[in-house]
Amino acid sequence: MSVSNALSVAVEMAMRQRDDARRSLQDARSASQAAQAQLDQLEGYALETQNRWGMRPNAAVQPEVMYHHYQFMGRLEHAVGLQVGVVGSHSERVGAAERALLEAELRLASLKKLVEKRQRDALQAQMRRDQKQTDERAALQYRQSFNGS
Repeated sequence: MSVSNALSVAVEMAMRQRDDARRSLQDARSASQAAQAQLDQLEGYALETQNRWGMRPNAAVQPEVMYHHYQFMGRLEHAVGLQVGVVGSHSERVGAAERALLEAELRLASLKKLVEKRQRDALQAQMRRDQKQTDERAALQYRQSFNGS
């Protein structure tokens, strides 16, 4: 396998890795947004429930009902706390996916620059060979015309 073929294969692989990293980032962002939406929903429900209980300031409520309300609110706050952890975990995954995408893009860019440099070098080498052949033909014609006259 020639060097240019190996480089083109490496560029193709780097492009696939970059595309995979981009899809992973999109998936991580979607999951993070869903987790955040769920957290917002839980917090909204907790606030709504608390406000519903707060509407009746002078209402007489049995201690058992208050106990169940506080117990329910405690569980709801626990669920909110767990969801905050889930959102944080998703944020870390998004950050890792962003770093992976950046690394894949940098690798692809460096491979493309290397391919461009190799192509430039090959073109310059071809131009030097062409110039050398032209110079040799000119020298040969000069010698032939010098020897012939």
